[in-house]
Amino acid sequence: MRTTQIFAASTLYGLATLAAALDSGCFPAADRRLLLVSNNAAVPETSTPLETMPGFERLRGRFDGVLSWNDTIAPFHPGGWSPRPDDVPLWERQLRALWDLGDDRIQLALESIQVNPAQAVAQLFPDAPLTVYADGLMTYGPTRNKLDPLIGSRVRRVLHLDLVGALTPLLLGEFEVPCEMVPTTAFMKTVAELGAAEAELEVAVDGEPVALLLGQYLCALSILTPEQEEELHLRMLRGAAGRGHRRIVFKPHPSAPPAWSRALEREAAALEVQLTVLQRPLLAEVLYERLSPALVVGCFSTALLTASAFYGIEVARVGTELLLDRLAPYQNSNRVPVTIADVLLPPLEPEPARPAVDLAGLLSAVGYAMQPELRPDLRGAAERYLAADLDAHTWRYFKRRRLTSLALPGAVPAGLIPRNPTLRRVARRARSMVRRTLPSTS
Repeated sequence: MRTTQIFAASTLYGLATLAAALDSGCFPAADRRLLLVSNNAAVPETSTPLETMPGFERLRGRFDGVLSWNDTIAPFHPGGWSPRPDDVPLWERQLRALWDLGDDRIQLALESIQVNPAQAVAQLFPDAPLTVYADGLMTYGPTRNKLDPLIGSRVRRVLHLDLVGALTPLLLGEFEVPCEMVPTTAFMKTVAELGAAEAELEVAVDGEPVALLLGQYLCALSILTPEQEEELHLRMLRGAAGRGHRRIVFKPHPSAPPAWSRALEREAAALEVQLTVLQRPLLAEVLYERLSPALVVGCFSTALLTASAFYGIEVARVGTELLLDRLAPYQNSNRVPVTIADVLLPPLEPEPARPAVDLAGLLSAVGYAMQPELRPDLRGAAERYLAADLDAHTWRYFKRRRLTSLALPGAVPAGLIPRNPTLRRVARRARSMVRRTLPSTS
């Protein structure tokens, strides 16, 4: 029987990770390898599809064919559609016919398994074993949503880049899924291929060191207001200029409004620095290859970690303390990436010196506080960390209300809690959760 591997990708970063994994022998041999692309933008028709992005053709050769998920399920949106359970057999037969799969054994490699379209694809091939490959720093946090055991139990491993040395991802730990690293050298080789596809970047550097600013479009996630995010970008520009950089490149998020770039251009003129705003949808890592920036500035982008860990480029963070305060609810999946950036990366702007932080212990505590029902096994580690290391500095990573609701160290003392029905219910729920997670003494 023929074996077909289907690799789902929605970003160039994800595709580069898959290409590096294939080049490194992370996947067994197969009769066919198909790339399933999807455009998950809010309005796919107005954004650049993955298959037309610069460099795509350089990586396409790893696959025997390219399929479009958007075309397959049109007019539905990839982020909002999943099959009804009763329709799964019909859909599987349809896809096997449409994609010429016949009776092939199917193996799937998916990103962001917590949401569609990955969940929908997994549902439509219910017998296929799954590999989940990492979508950046979020891999170090707990699974965002509770997964159907019929999907979670099929995941054989989590593939990820070594962004934070010696740190084990929490993703899918509730299913005891092992983690496997994609070699850094293979990823950098893949990025070099993408960089070779760029004939010119239209960035005049004239031999001067360049500072690269990374935009993230956080207001689209309702984390910041547009005004706050615009000010965040201006802080990046002022900070880079304050360090003496006169050539600055801004890489905006593809969906960010042009008005932000105009505000930066006005500020650059006032600061007397040369600003280039990139319009092409390029990977930040390609810019590292082609521009060799002296400094990369961002908030909590995964690209900050690749710059530091893979390319040895100086990096600086800005705005992480604001983000830690603004992220809501507490279980927002961006909390772990922001926490990692805040702990590991130096600040762009002057701030008081901080004591060293046990990052693994901190993330176990944050991970439990984010998803206590999914990861009750982390409660002991969370209690130990909070009891020993919760201080004026580490409080920024927690919320007292959250710790109180989970009956963790740092909670509001019982005698100080007002006696009202809502808080009583929270306290009862916390006590019940503690009893469930403690081993039985009988």
